[in-house]
Amino acid sequence: MIFRKVVTLVLFSLLLMNMQCDEDDVAILPCGSEIIIDSATYNEVESHAIESAAINDNCLDINIYDSGCDSDSWVMTLVDSGAIAESMPPQRYLKLSLFNDEACLAVFNKEGSFNLLPLRVEGANEVLLHIEGLTEPILYTFN
Repeated sequence: MIFRKVVTLVLFSLLLMNMQCDEDDVAILPCGSEIIIDSATYNEVESHAIESAAINDNCLDINIYDSGCDSDSWVMTLVDSGAIAESMPPQRYLKLSLFNDEACLAVFNKEGSFNLLPLRVEGANEVLLHIEGLTEPILYTFN
């Protein structure tokens, strides 16, 4: 009787160890929001002022300030014109749009992160990003 319980416990333990995930099974999720690539949308949206922007791996982290009650309901959208200037490095043009329908006078900041992978240009390993509202373009380098 005891032997049967020990065997059952050992088999159950082996079954549990077999269900552990390997490091190869873990998916690496891209950062942040997707960038909209559409010339009509680019022409329609108003650009919002950007406090700072930095590239972290394949992510573009943007920090903004605006008035409101809190920044939780704000929706930041990064829109690419779809046009690629054929130069070395290639150049892309973007606008940051902010949806904020709050009517409070307090000022809050918010950081948004955007996945830069769709902005890569075939045959190049870097792209110069001209983001409306920033005085200097940002160089996105990739392998």
